[in-house]
Amino acid sequence: MLDALRNALRIGDLRSKILYTALLLVVYRIGCHVPVPGVDAKQLAELLGTGEGNIFGFLDLFSGGALGRFTIFAMGVNPYITASIIIQLLTIVIPYLEELQKEGVEGRKKIQQYVRYGTVVLGVVQAFSITIVARNWGVVSNPNFFTLTLIIVTLTAGTSFLMWLGEKISEHGIGNGISLIIFTGIIARLPLGIIQAFQGVGQGGISIFSLLLFAVLAVVVIAGIVFVQEGQRRIPVQYAKRMIGRRMYGGQSTHIPLRVNMAGVIPVIFASSLLTLPLTIAQFIPALSGIANVINYGTVGYNLLYAGLVIFFTYFYTAVTFNPVEVANNMKKNGGFIPGLRPGRPTSEYLERVLNRITLFGAVFLAFIAVLPYIMAGVTRMPTQFLYFGGTGLLIVVGVALDTMKQIEAHLLLRHYEGFMR
Repeated sequence: MLDALRNALRIGDLRSKILYTALLLVVYRIGCHVPVPGVDAKQLAELLGTGEGNIFGFLDLFSGGALGRFTIFAMGVNPYITASIIIQLLTIVIPYLEELQKEGVEGRKKIQQYVRYGTVVLGVVQAFSITIVARNWGVVSNPNFFTLTLIIVTLTAGTSFLMWLGEKISEHGIGNGISLIIFTGIIARLPLGIIQAFQGVGQGGISIFSLLLFAVLAVVVIAGIVFVQEGQRRIPVQYAKRMIGRRMYGGQSTHIPLRVNMAGVIPVIFASSLLTLPLTIAQFIPALSGIANVINYGTVGYNLLYAGLVIFFTYFYTAVTFNPVEVANNMKKNGGFIPGLRPGRPTSEYLERVLNRITLFGAVFLAFIAVLPYIMAGVTRMPTQFLYFGGTGLLIVVGVALDTMKQIEAHLLLRHYEGFMR
């Protein structure tokens, strides 16, 4: 692995991409320590009970601790992710958006523009709700109209800037920008979580056995995530021989790699971000308090809804990224076929059937990992604040790391260097 990293830094354009990505992520981490004016961050952190198993503790994990310090990046990229979900769902029901999606690069740019607009709108809504909560808890130093407006504008601008950072990383850096921002935020909280765990052992709140059991379970979970993320079903494809002029073409054998989890960590990010919006709004609307209590973080209702959304988005995102009909038609045009099946509709139906079966396993696995913290809490008897890294956080960290390594490896193999996976 060290040799692969050294090789990556030897390649000029790849080195530039890595350094560019690292620089923008450093900017993100600096912003996570710039406070929002007019708020007593220390008092708010105590009232939020960051890490005590509520929705704010979960949001704080995704924002890299920015919410607990109430900095300009306190909302993280949640509004952007929620806007992306809404726009992607609307492409199914609105013909105009569906046509845009089929228009290639220009169409996707237009859709991305709508996502940006949606991010600002949702950012204002979420910033307003967080500001009202801060005012009601008495942590705003001078809660007049100007101060509250300044807080809302600052939080919305922070999220918009993060959206811009993520897009620039995706365009000019390495990896998916938004995913790397979330990844960096979670990793930044890891040292604090480890320190708190050992402090808990020293104070007698956590037994050494529980800590060791948690570590073993974490290793097992990481191994399981890697196994599922890398698992694939290879569909054999044969290409018929064709005579063009005096030369023979085709006749080779290849395969279609259908990954067990084709959606990656996107379903978990989508589901968790979508759930935070109603829970955040419910904090300042008394009429929604009953619903909020049912689906509050850590409750049975929350875990069931979370698992259901993860399964839904796994199938949804898989359907967006892999179209069996399109693949079957492309194979037919190029003289390809799956042994034992006729080209065209029988091939597409077979691909869809196989994809649905393996996606079911991947979706259930993702849902299980997503609700794992409370299962681990029951097994290890550890406080919930140490288990944020055991489920969703761990899944995102491992998944994003694997995807980024694959992108770097693709650059290395293109230049005839050995990659990470030998």
